[in-house]
Amino acid sequence: MQSDRIDLEGDTELDEIRQPSDGASTRTNEKMDEVNDNHNQIDLSMIRGPRKDEESNGGGFWAWATVLSAFIIQSTGFGYSNAFGVYQDFYVREYLTKSTSSQISWIGSTQTFLMLTMGLFTGRLFDRGYCHHLVIIGSVVLVLSLFMLSLAQPEQYYQIFLTQGLGVGIGSSLSYVPSLAVLAQHFPTPHAQARAMGIAVAGSSLGGLLHPIMLNNLFHGHAGFARGVRASAGLIAGMQAIAVLLMRTNYPKNLRRDGLDGDDNDNDGQRKTKTGRLWPMIKKFATDRPYVCFVFGMTLFELVFFFPSFYLQLDAIEHGLDATFAFYSLSILNGVSFIGRLMPGFFARSLGVANMLVFSTASSTVLIFCMLAVRTVSGVAAFAALYGFFSGAFVTLMSPMLAILAEGPAEIGARMGMCFAITGLGSLIGTPIAGALLTSKFLWWRPILFSGVVCVAGCFLFVACRITLGRRKEAIWVI
Repeated sequence: MQSDRIDLEGDTELDEIRQPSDGASTRTNEKMDEVNDNHNQIDLSMIRGPRKDEESNGGGFWAWATVLSAFIIQSTGFGYSNAFGVYQDFYVREYLTKSTSSQISWIGSTQTFLMLTMGLFTGRLFDRGYCHHLVIIGSVVLVLSLFMLSLAQPEQYYQIFLTQGLGVGIGSSLSYVPSLAVLAQHFPTPHAQARAMGIAVAGSSLGGLLHPIMLNNLFHGHAGFARGVRASAGLIAGMQAIAVLLMRTNYPKNLRRDGLDGDDNDNDGQRKTKTGRLWPMIKKFATDRPYVCFVFGMTLFELVFFFPSFYLQLDAIEHGLDATFAFYSLSILNGVSFIGRLMPGFFARSLGVANMLVFSTASSTVLIFCMLAVRTVSGVAAFAALYGFFSGAFVTLMSPMLAILAEGPAEIGARMGMCFAITGLGSLIGTPIAGALLTSKFLWWRPILFSGVVCVAGCFLFVACRITLGRRKEAIWVI
């Protein structure tokens, strides 16, 4: 009898579930009426869900063609700036002998500074749909500036500074941020972006490998400085033309040039994406703790990041190593950096972008201190290979990290631009400070210790960024 009573109670409960109350039925009917009345306003994608290709990590022919385009742009932009060590050595010893190492460093640091700082403007213009405009104009300015550099005369510091420091820097800057930000339009997930951007920024390492070999052989061969620069300018012109033809964008169809997305405006006009307004954007980013820690960490790291690239070849020659080997020291650094820039994209999902960023910066910091003991051919080769690998990984992880810090795709260009604009200050003053500490007596321990201490401070800020970002996303390990 007790079991029958239990079954009866269970049947009663099932009947109550099958037959909702009058109030619940009324609410359900009202909800259905509301859906029927507004069925024309419902986006079809909300009903059917994302397509399989939308759920994937991105891809397709034009997506990977755009990756190749970005790869080429990076090789002619940052890749060429990575070869400035060849110019530094040539200017110090032969072409600008009346200028100090610190003064000559201002040429390369200004070039890098403009490449990063102009991102404050190019990032916002990219978000408004001017990607191709920026890349085409930047390519023209870059090539013309290199041809003008070939006309610069010996000991005419201002001619080289204007053409290489300002001209090449501005030309490269116009296409630097757009070439990376456009990849986020084709690869939606953070790990897919890390892989695509890793392949793209590896182009700067390939450029840093090939350009020093080409420039050293041309400058110290029969061609000389003028013809050597013209030959490199012609090569870059052809590569930029290919990059422009391969690049494709994937902007929203209703993107407006004033920076407002039509989908972000409701009927009352209360919801607007204020990507076109500078001050609200700065205020929002300045209160984002992980972003602030990352930007200041980047600024400190960029302060000394280019010290090995600018001075390794000169350091090897001044320590009595074979000149031919010294010429290839930068190629070793940038060649291994090519591998270092590819690797993070394949481990982003398992190790996390933020974790690899902290590890790569910590390793680079230790290696900079190790420069104090570099005196032999094997030592220079080992340092160049290890520093190239870990610094290459760091460069790859910068852009995916900024994409993770952004709240949505519409912020990626602006966040990249603002970050690179601030960190560009570090690259502007870093190598001239190192040159001033080096002095004409080549006291190498002074700039090495300065660079190492600054890297330690930057590494701590990256750790703080990792911790605060992990708390926000409630992630213990992988971010």
